[in-house]
Amino acid sequence: MTFGSDNYTYTVQENWWTLPEGWAFGWIPGVACDSQDRVYVYSRSEHPLMVFDREGHFLEAWGDDILVDAHGIYIDDEDNVFCTEREDHCIRKFNKHGELVLTIGTPGQPGANDGDPFNLPTDLVVTRTGDLYITDGYGNARVHHYDAEGNHIKSWGEWGTGPSQFELSHCVRIDRHDRLWVCDRTNDRIQLFDLDGNYLEERAGLAKPDTIFFDPKEDVVYIAELDQQLSIYTLDGDLITQWGGRQKSEKPGEFIACPHGIWMDSRGDLYVGEVQYDARLTKFVRNK
Repeated sequence: MTFGSDNYTYTVQENWWTLPEGWAFGWIPGVACDSQDRVYVYSRSEHPLMVFDREGHFLEAWGDDILVDAHGIYIDDEDNVFCTEREDHCIRKFNKHGELVLTIGTPGQPGANDGDPFNLPTDLVVTRTGDLYITDGYGNARVHHYDAEGNHIKSWGEWGTGPSQFELSHCVRIDRHDRLWVCDRTNDRIQLFDLDGNYLEERAGLAKPDTIFFDPKEDVVYIAELDQQLSIYTLDGDLITQWGGRQKSEKPGEFIACPHGIWMDSRGDLYVGEVQYDARLTKFVRNK
């Protein structure tokens, strides 16, 4: 079955992975690919971070005794893997060999006051200089800026529906113009900021945006939306194509539950993980 339109059409590939005997996926809030197109599946399961090759062959598992509550995942240009641990109130950084090299926040301990990092954080992005921007969205309405060593620089955001306000700051990414895009999920929008946290504009009318991914070769953003929708837009906000229909469906390529995590590999194939249902990770192979 084919989805999308024009130059952005995809063939769905369900259940493309093979798990070790007796292993299982739970909800899959996060998925990411490294420079070798290995696929990192961050799930709420006994083995929270599993690594596969692009054909779906299992390679290894990381962090079984470290990771507690999967949410956002990000892989930087050096193949460091950052896991945002929602209910553990911290960020875990692994190097490309799977070794834990940095923890930001105190595991198991939320910030003492409203706005203090972290209280059920959601996701992060790494800049070209190694700085981190972290969305802290379930217990706080904040975006936090840290340096590469994990030192706090600044924070911004408050509860609400206006500019620089959030009801759920759920994901943050950076486009090629060095603009921060922050998914304000419950407000059905994405807010854009400069790297100093100054508000620029918003993209409204979305279906509860969960996670986004920027095409490294084209001025295109891919958006996984909680209300059963995947959308592809230009950076200027023009809709290219979308599917899902904002309704639950058991048809291959549509969404039984809620699209949550999204990433693209070097060949342009998309990986979408869902929450509120176990073992939902769909691969959309881009048609050439």
